[in-house]
Amino acid sequence: MGKLNVDGTEIQALRIEEDDYISLTDMVRKIDNGPTLIEKWLRNKNT
Repeated sequence: MGKLNVDGTEIQALRIEEDDYISLTDMVRKIDNGPTLIEKWLRNKNT
């Protein structure tokens, strides 16, 4: 599928069969403590 450009940040996008996926790590790369944000989100029992 390629890459998306959102507010100057390139985000990897991938299509597998009929489903689209985007890279969470690309999305938070320019945010302070971005990787920590993903870790907290994954540890949340409601995720």
